[in-house]
Amino acid sequence: MEVYVARQPIFNKKKKIYGYELLFRDGTANFFSGIDGNTATSKVLSNSFFTIGIEKITGNKLAFVNFTRDLLIRHVPMLFPNHIMVVEVLEDVEPEENVIAVCREISAEGYHIALDDFFFRSEMEPLVAIANTIKIDFRATSIEEIEEYIQKLSRNNLYFLAEKVETYEEFQRALAMGFHYFQGYFFSRPEVLTGQDISSAQMNLLEIMAEVNKEDFEFRKIEKIIERDVAISYKLLRYMNSAYFRRVNEIYSINQAIVLLGENGIRSFLSLIAMSKLASDKPDELVRSSIIRAKFCELVGKMSRTAVNPSELFTLGLFSSIDAILNDTMENLMAKLPLSEALKKALIHGEGDLNDYLRLAVSYERGDWADVSDLEEAMNLDKKDLPTCYMEALNWADAFTSI
Repeated sequence: MEVYVARQPIFNKKKKIYGYELLFRDGTANFFSGIDGNTATSKVLSNSFFTIGIEKITGNKLAFVNFTRDLLIRHVPMLFPNHIMVVEVLEDVEPEENVIAVCREISAEGYHIALDDFFFRSEMEPLVAIANTIKIDFRATSIEEIEEYIQKLSRNNLYFLAEKVETYEEFQRALAMGFHYFQGYFFSRPEVLTGQDISSAQMNLLEIMAEVNKEDFEFRKIEKIIERDVAISYKLLRYMNSAYFRRVNEIYSINQAIVLLGENGIRSFLSLIAMSKLASDKPDELVRSSIIRAKFCELVGKMSRTAVNPSELFTLGLFSSIDAILNDTMENLMAKLPLSEALKKALIHGEGDLNDYLRLAVSYERGDWADVSDLEEAMNLDKKDLPTCYMEALNWADAFTSI
């Protein structure tokens, strides 16, 4: 059984990753014939997290997972380690006596409990007393209601999480209102569109990224770039000796590392180093998500039945958030770079054959499974390949961002 698992980032006040909400479904449908939905969900959870390893999916961060009433009653959350699992009680779970009792039991075992899409009702008070986190939909709840909830429910060990925070303005408002954690894609939007030109240092990094992704780039020229930059050389050796490669013998020389990585590997490595420097003042997740998209697009391209250039798809994913990284419009940035017209068409206008790959990556990371299914069919992809591609992209991104 193929298990689709996506993760949506949750940030703290400093825009550092606090955890991920995990979104999942099975690879063929949202149900199994002859098995009820709760049993199916249990199987998906068990198979994915015990087989794949939950730490690999979340990078050892907290995992927020939705649980229905029946899954709670069956004590399914207790199958998973309490140091990483956050039990999200869905909004349609009624606070019945047996639900309250099992939540107390789960809490007593050291699990954190979050109430999802919270709306206050007096009968919810017993669950509120048990909960560690209250999740409030920032767009579906009025500002007046939110302020009332925070004032009424605040206590020392209760935290508030703002969901669906999609802009920096919303992040700042939620922060000012007293929220502790923030979920949504505000981090992937430009903060301020100043219209000012980017610095020469930033332009140099962009040119490096564009240069290494040309089809006719000079291998020796790239080798010289690495050799004269101590920081890049150090990162290359750390990357080549990371756990991702599982090497028996360490790599000690730059030349050896370059030979082992190969042309495409060096392209990717230098592109990612440049991207990390460009985004040094941005949330780490912005670079991480760009890296995941890049690798995911590349891997899907290799498995595609159509004639596409995987290297070009890597560049597509990597540049997909460059507007947020440099706080400028995609149009302005693309005008400065010697990228192909196909790439620019996808990045600026969301059009062309390449755009399907980027759309697939974005839909997958957000857990928009309906769109993923539509794209799988339209792109004639083998459905069993996508979970493998996504997990490989997650592991690869974690290996790179840890150096």
